[in-house]
Amino acid sequence: MQAASAWGTAGAAVSGPNGVVASGEQGATAAWSTIKVPIAIAALRADPAASGDVAAAITASDNAAAERLYATAGADAVDAVLSESGLTVPVNTAKTRPEFSTFGQTALTVNDEAQLADSLACIAGAEQVLQLMGQVDPGQSYGLGTLGALFKGGWGPDTAGMYQVRQFGLVPRGDGSYAPVAFTAFPADGAYDTGQQMLNAMAQRLGEGTEFLPAARCQP
Repeated sequence: MQAASAWGTAGAAVSGPNGVVASGEQGATAAWSTIKVPIAIAALRADPAASGDVAAAITASDNAAAERLYATAGADAVDAVLSESGLTVPVNTAKTRPEFSTFGQTALTVNDEAQLADSLACIAGAEQVLQLMGQVDPGQSYGLGTLGALFKGGWGPDTAGMYQVRQFGLVPRGDGSYAPVAFTAFPADGAYDTGQQMLNAMAQRLGEGTEFLPAARCQP
C-alpha cells in the first residue's frame, strides 16, 4: 500500500477465519455505489423482474436504476441483507446530502465491506448479483477490476469536493477460490482520477501474493 500512500491516504481490509485484518484508513465513510450490491439483492428478492435494473446498477453503476431498486426493496429489506452478512449498520434513510441518494451515504468501513464480501455468496439471492460483479463496465474496472475480481466500486466527493474512491469484492486466489477484499482511497488532490490510480497501485501490490490471501468463508 506504500505506492498508494504517496498520493493520499488509503485503507485496505481482508476478511479471514480469524476476523478482518485491516491497514490504513479504517473510518466509517460514505458507501457510495458499493451499497448497490445489497440493494440489488434485496430488490431481486422482492421482484425477480427487476433484473434489468440490477444489471444496470451493478455493471454500469446506474444511479436511476439503483433508485428504482431501492424503491422496490425498501430500507428494511436492505437492512436484512446487511444483517445476513453480519453487519449491524442500517442503510441510511436521511437526506444528508441533497444532491446524492440517501442510501449512498450509508457509513461503512473497509472492515465492514470486507466482511460483506466474505459473506456475500452465502446470502440468499446473491448469485445473479455476483455474476454481474464480474461484468463491470471496463471504464470502472480499475483497482480490484485489474485482478479479475467480482467487485463493485463507489466514488463521490465530500462537502469540500474532495473525492473518495472505494471498492469491495472477491479476488481470485489462483486456485479457483476467492478472497474477500475492500479498498478505500482519499487522494490528496481530491481528484477521482487520482483515486483510481491509488486503487490500481494497491491492486498491483495485492496481486503479487493473492495465493496468500485467506479464502472467503462463502465461495461464489
